[in-house]
Amino acid sequence: MSRLVMKFGGTSVADLDKIANAASKVAQEVKNGHEVIVIVSAMSGKTNELVSWVKETKEDYDQAEYDSVVSSGENITSGLMALRLQEMGVPARSWQGWQVPVQATGHHESARIDAIPTDNLNKSFESGHKVAVIAGFQGVMDDGRIATLGRGGSDTTAVAFAAAVNAVRCDIYTDVDGIYTTDPRIVSEARKLNNISYEEMLELASLGAKVLQTRSVELARSYKIPLRVLSSFEEDISENIGTMVCQEKDIMENIKAVKGVAYSRDEAKLTLVSVADRPGVAAAIFVPLADAGVNVDMIVQNISEEGRTDMTFSCPVDQVIRAKKALTEAMSADLINYKELIADTLVAKISIVGNGMRSHAGVAAQMFEVLANEGVNIRVITTSEIKVSVLVDRKYMELAIQSLHDVFELEAKT
Repeated sequence: MSRLVMKFGGTSVADLDKIANAASKVAQEVKNGHEVIVIVSAMSGKTNELVSWVKETKEDYDQAEYDSVVSSGENITSGLMALRLQEMGVPARSWQGWQVPVQATGHHESARIDAIPTDNLNKSFESGHKVAVIAGFQGVMDDGRIATLGRGGSDTTAVAFAAAVNAVRCDIYTDVDGIYTTDPRIVSEARKLNNISYEEMLELASLGAKVLQTRSVELARSYKIPLRVLSSFEEDISENIGTMVCQEKDIMENIKAVKGVAYSRDEAKLTLVSVADRPGVAAAIFVPLADAGVNVDMIVQNISEEGRTDMTFSCPVDQVIRAKKALTEAMSADLINYKELIADTLVAKISIVGNGMRSHAGVAAQMFEVLANEGVNIRVITTSEIKVSVLVDRKYMELAIQSLHDVFELEAKT
């Protein structure tokens, strides 16, 4: 019998009525002939509440105890989901991470899945259960302690189970009905995509698209797991609903140069003015930043004049203080020397993404031209094979997104 993985996020299991709604979709897939593995998040808002309890109890908390508390939200949801399915006449059993077991390595709060032995699940299905409801976001360390998997942990759990049981597909149920060409809240004409490649989805996720986390997409790509994003609030769950994330070769529709426009408003631009232009200066700047946990993204070095140059980079706006501290300490230790450190926290990153860029010339030029026509000044540029990103003043962010969406003809057809 084929196996299907279904993952329900916090908004999809926010209360008992929504859990009942999700359970009805699981029951429908059982009726379709699947053995189903359901991965659940904590009820919406519950994880944040548990985190706040930990921090109120002990600000400098023990990470192992943090994981013990915070993982309990998913345990509650998995039990309630199994009970609801049983009430509907569907044989179901809930599972916590240590019971499967989901074997994890690394550190508490950000552990990674190492392996998922399936013997216990197989025995459960053989005994007559049709559904295994798994508490997402958690695994068990070698010492037997529960560990949480960090940001996007439940999505990662779902894809890992799909790989472990050789599932036909992994369905991610959320509060949106698929992946769009851009944020519909900014561009009302944004179009829902029927298909998108793993590579395009990885770029969009890393550039600010919030629907899927990069870890889950990376795992799906590695194991070639078809990944479908769809709404838990629509009745129709047939195979043509939602957006399928899959291999590029499986996408039959006409490949446009640009598939989507992504953005991140919480960016900052930092410039080191008049840095010595010598071998090793880049390492002297960026190693201390890495050691301080600053996530550096875009980097630009100016042309040298009289042995001095300016170095500009971007990072998340909430890491600016940390970056300034790291660079000030590096200067105090005589690792680097600069005249001034300028921080601009009023910028945004706009990106266009598409596999079609590999075979379409002039895409970057078209992007720069439309921004110029709208009076949007580009501060920093970075590119990859299927992506072009620019840093612009944040006040022009929505104008830039709308203009790019229009020029690359991404709008929904009427």
